[in-house]
Amino acid sequence: MTTITLPQLYQKLAYRFTDPSLLYTALTHRSAGMPNNERLEFLGDSILGYLVAEYLFERFPNAKEGELTRLRSSLVKGETLAGIARDLELGGLLRLGEGEMKSGGWRRSSILADALEALIAAVYLDGGMDACKTMLLKLFEPRFQQLSLKNLNKDAKTRLQEYLQAKKKPLPEYNLEQVEELSNNEQCFHVHCTVAGLKQIIKGQGNSRRRAEQHAAAQALEQLIALKQQTGKYS
Repeated sequence: MTTITLPQLYQKLAYRFTDPSLLYTALTHRSAGMPNNERLEFLGDSILGYLVAEYLFERFPNAKEGELTRLRSSLVKGETLAGIARDLELGGLLRLGEGEMKSGGWRRSSILADALEALIAAVYLDGGMDACKTMLLKLFEPRFQQLSLKNLNKDAKTRLQEYLQAKKKPLPEYNLEQVEELSNNEQCFHVHCTVAGLKQIIKGQGNSRRRAEQHAAAQALEQLIALKQQTGKYS
């Protein structure tokens, strides 16, 4: 398990809690007892949906309702939320019951996604809607940068491949590192992705090899876009 401290989390969020008990509750899974993050998750889900819908409404003024709905779905789905939670290393701060801890619950996508929704609600309750919106836009910025109506039905691997082809770069290589056995007959697939232009190897996780590769591809594309914005390379 990756170890992360609260100050490091605050830095990643660009937000510091006035009432830390809200954060602790957001990071407490129901397996650890009461109070836990189930109610915060409920609230966070609605706040997330509203703020993402508002962002899309303003960014794509000519998009149809169905297009906006599909864009929103791609951003608020569990796989996307779990990916952001992994970027934040939330798993290292989750408070889990003994059974979930032994079975690797801090890696499970559903638990991570729920914790992120609870965290969004905790920030809203602690600092208000403006603070929550600022944090959410920061967390989702790499995903927002990838949004395009023409790519609406394309998955991350397809978009990464097309991005590299447009730059006349080699296609990415995906390799399976490990298949981890979790509780309830669940598995966690670990893959790594090598991409021309990125020095580090990109890692992805998921409950299938395909989802792990999609997770790695999404992260690789985010880093390529960030590199282009920061340095002008890959243009």
